[in-house]
Amino acid sequence: MKKIWDISPPVGPGSPVFEGDTRYSQQWTWRIGANCPVNVSAVTLSPHVGAHADAPLHYSSQGAAVGSLDLEPYLGPCRVIHALGPGPCVEIDELAHAQANLPPRVLLRTCERFAHTSFDPGFKAISPQTLGWLADRGVRLVGIDSASVDPATSKDLAAHQVLLHRDIRVLENLCLDEVEQGDYELIALPLKWMHCDASPVRAVLRSLSS
Repeated sequence: MKKIWDISPPVGPGSPVFEGDTRYSQQWTWRIGANCPVNVSAVTLSPHVGAHADAPLHYSSQGAAVGSLDLEPYLGPCRVIHALGPGPCVEIDELAHAQANLPPRVLLRTCERFAHTSFDPGFKAISPQTLGWLADRGVRLVGIDSASVDPATSKDLAAHQVLLHRDIRVLENLCLDEVEQGDYELIALPLKWMHCDASPVRAVLRSLSS
């Protein structure tokens, strides 16, 4: 049997978000009781809470919504690369050692431990040059264990603009704490939300062999 790594952080009221974004909250519409056979809840949250797929609509007013995106980039062979060194962004020299036979999906581990309950504004992002370098090597999806591929203070979102112009898909807020460098199968399908700028994903990795 193939081994599975769950790389989605747990989502709940304490999940960190960018300042001003909508936190997770849940209310019960119905509860099991004498006159009700089911529990049914209503959930409010930003689609950027927890592990999620950004859509081009998130960083371009003319971009596609998440429900219309092709699912193929979110499913298939991927490579996990550790980029744990200091610095505000992942640079090309941190990835060059792992470029041989690079699969179409790359996940970057940038921190020792995922911040499950507090937002870290100093998270490590990805430089636009690095994203262009990955695109030149056929990468169609990039994932990261931080809240964004751009620094928290960025206003021009230069890395997101590379994603837009090179047609790269992105996953953010992955939890890669227990994942060694190497090749895996990625499964991280966004929901078919036809008007939304992002979607939660249940992201998992599977070993390539039993």
